[in-house]
Amino acid sequence: MDVARLLSGGLRRLVSNDVQPNLGGRRARVLTVCAQKGGVGKTTTAVNVACALALHHHKKVLLIDIDSQGHVYTSLRNEIGYLGSERLSQVILAKKRDVFEIVVPTKVQNLYVVPPDKQLNDTEIQLSSRIGKEFVLRNALRVARTHFDVIVIDCPPNMGNLTLNALLAADSLLIPCDLSMLSLEGVDDIFSTVETIGDTLGHYVRVAGIVITRVDRRNVTMNQTILETLESRYGEMLFDEQISVNTSLNKAQLAGQSIFGYEPESTGAQNYRALTDSLVTRL
Repeated sequence: MDVARLLSGGLRRLVSNDVQPNLGGRRARVLTVCAQKGGVGKTTTAVNVACALALHHHKKVLLIDIDSQGHVYTSLRNEIGYLGSERLSQVILAKKRDVFEIVVPTKVQNLYVVPPDKQLNDTEIQLSSRIGKEFVLRNALRVARTHFDVIVIDCPPNMGNLTLNALLAADSLLIPCDLSMLSLEGVDDIFSTVETIGDTLGHYVRVAGIVITRVDRRNVTMNQTILETLESRYGEMLFDEQISVNTSLNKAQLAGQSIFGYEPESTGAQNYRALTDSLVTRL
């Protein structure tokens, strides 16, 4: 009778997923890359910062794309092999599942990704009616955090449920911004959202910094005007390192490689390595 009860209890624990997770010995910092304007090099930044952390700082890195467009996969498609059959939306919408279950390795040493997922738009809608919807991704990273040093999350260019989830999961926030008025306004919106999250949900995201991207050195007057405005508003949050317009970055995306794999001596590679060197001290 005691044996029967023991077996029955064990089965109930298995059915309810009440088993010890496969925990690792690491403690990842989560870095969310967020911009409210498209075309500012957000995914390019997320991909190449993640690769620089893995290659040059020897961090074990997980790169997560929560945008249904799947541009992270497009940017690294020739570095990624077997994707598996499950996607992020399945993990997010299920109970007691973890992102670590769907992680796949890449050819970039120390870099791992989750598969692209076109169903994430539907996931965004389904999350809207869920209690505690802002914390779903954070809860789904509990095991993954113990297997990586850094988790980089690339967000959609909007402030929907998935971006809010990424902010609630984040320890630090990196904001790419080009030297345009619309991008500047987008930075203001992000800071307003971060403040609201802190006030209403008690989660205070540390802004690692703002990185100026797609800098065309020929536009001297406009660049200086926007840069002065950014400096007056955000001061020390601006990284000294900037990302110049560089055709090698575009060519690397077309080739499905990071800039470090495609043209490691290019200006783009030098810019992203310098940015990441500085970023590491802020994580």
